[in-house]
Amino acid sequence: MGEPWLGTDAWQLTAAISELSGHDVADLLLRADDETLRRTDRAQISTFALEMVALAHARPAGVVAYAGHSLGEYSALVAAGVLTVEAGAQLVAARGAAMVDAAQRDPGTMVAVLGPDDDAIAELVGKLQAAGFRVWVANSNAPGQTVLSGDDAGIAAAVDAAKALPRAKTRALPVGGAFHSPLMAPAADALRAAISRTDFSDAQAPVVANVDAQPHTRGSEWRELLARQLTAPVRWTESVRALVALGCTRFLEIGPGETLSAMVKRIAPGAACEAVTRS
Repeated sequence: MGEPWLGTDAWQLTAAISELSGHDVADLLLRADDETLRRTDRAQISTFALEMVALAHARPAGVVAYAGHSLGEYSALVAAGVLTVEAGAQLVAARGAAMVDAAQRDPGTMVAVLGPDDDAIAELVGKLQAAGFRVWVANSNAPGQTVLSGDDAGIAAAVDAAKALPRAKTRALPVGGAFHSPLMAPAADALRAAISRTDFSDAQAPVVANVDAQPHTRGSEWRELLARQLTAPVRWTESVRALVALGCTRFLEIGPGETLSAMVKRIAPGAACEAVTRS
């Protein structure tokens, strides 16, 4: 992921984030394989670092509002001035470590379900939960794209049940735990301790939160929003619609890949999207 940015002025941020987080970020961005990055603490700090490098390079101006998907919410808070890069790195490191620990205590995984709408997926999940399975909606990413989270038995049951839905396809996700579900409750408790030591400033422009898809400008609100985010679903479809309602017509994706741009185009077809993926 880091190759396009190696040698840029912004690349020096990786050294500072490495020192703050205890991870060799440059090594993760340049040499880590898929198995190494499957562990969520490594994946999170490397992705955050790359987003900070891209953000420093892009220097977006005239921003109407910000949002980030899951981990990306921390980068959005840095971009909005709610967190410093240093505070963001420390929180991301604490978040990743807490999530690894929670996943080891109560293992789980995630699966994307493509095709059915949110109501059909909610009905499917409700039936599975009534039958005693531990499975939850983790991400509402775009129309016809939902991610489920749960233990292995719950996800296996969901994959099997999805076969009965018209046009449904499932895709296992290479993750190290059941993120954005109640299985992450121990991680949320641990993260609160790190959050309590962190300073939050008011935002330069509204940041739409994952957990409620509402714009927030007061820094103090993010203490609870970030803690809740670990166990609550990412309401990305609603978040993008909230950004459009705030007046956003052009979306700038900062980080590796163009996944969010593809989602935005499905949610708000009239929006212009651009991804900052290289210098």
